[in-house]
Amino acid sequence: MPKTSSIAANAAAGRIDRRQSRRKKGLLRLRHPIPDRIFTSAGLVVPVVLVLLWFAVTALGLVKPLFLPSPLAILEEAWRQITTGILLEDAAVSSYRIIVGWLSAAILAIPVGILMGNFRLFEGALEPLISTVRYMPIVALIPLTILWAGIGDEQKILILFLGTFFQMTLMVMDNVKTIDVNLIRAGQTLGFSNTEILWRIILPAALPAIWDTCRITIGWTWTYLVVAELVAAQNGLGRRIMDAQRYLATDTIIFGTLFIGLLGLLTDYAFKRTGRSLFRWTADR
Repeated sequence: MPKTSSIAANAAAGRIDRRQSRRKKGLLRLRHPIPDRIFTSAGLVVPVVLVLLWFAVTALGLVKPLFLPSPLAILEEAWRQITTGILLEDAAVSSYRIIVGWLSAAILAIPVGILMGNFRLFEGALEPLISTVRYMPIVALIPLTILWAGIGDEQKILILFLGTFFQMTLMVMDNVKTIDVNLIRAGQTLGFSNTEILWRIILPAALPAIWDTCRITIGWTWTYLVVAELVAAQNGLGRRIMDAQRYLATDTIIFGTLFIGLLGLLTDYAFKRTGRSLFRWTADR
């Protein structure tokens, strides 16, 4: 009897070990879901480790504060801008420019991309031009945008538009091209017109991918903010960073950069949450 009991105990222990082993391997399995708490914790570990390393490097004096201020100095700069109202004013102005510039690009790029993705004539006529312009450096276009739009908000918005429109157009074109051609053939068999196929088949099928394209491209728009506010801007997050560069105010530069990244992260999160609500059937992707 004791021998039988020992065998059963060993078998039970073996099953537990195998389950634990499978659970550990499951974290690194391809396309395998993991618990939400582990997913969230993994996203927090890396930033925390980097901040701790940053704090250690500055506390030990391995790098001069001129080149890398401590995290406490960044927090002090953040508090200064919050209490004086500078941060709110700059964030409001920059957010306005981002929203208008990106929306202007999206309103034009989405229909153009859909036409290019469905009609070879539009693709052949527009893709060479768009593919060429999208490689041009936006900074080189600043003098032209000043001539065209002056030095007000219109010029900043135009820079953001140019930095976003061409990439977004080509991405929307690719989104539309991924739709199964058999769906289009089925619509034609049912007697649908081109307009009906676009509205009732292609657009609903492509919308989740187009939404992801919008999410990605608005992130690019945020990265062009400093370039857009480089010339003749009186306020804005990018302008604050450029002014700080003149006076070697490294804490202001780092805080401004981190804050732009935070705003971009919040924008990305809002797009993700909205996309999951609008397109629930893609939640498992």
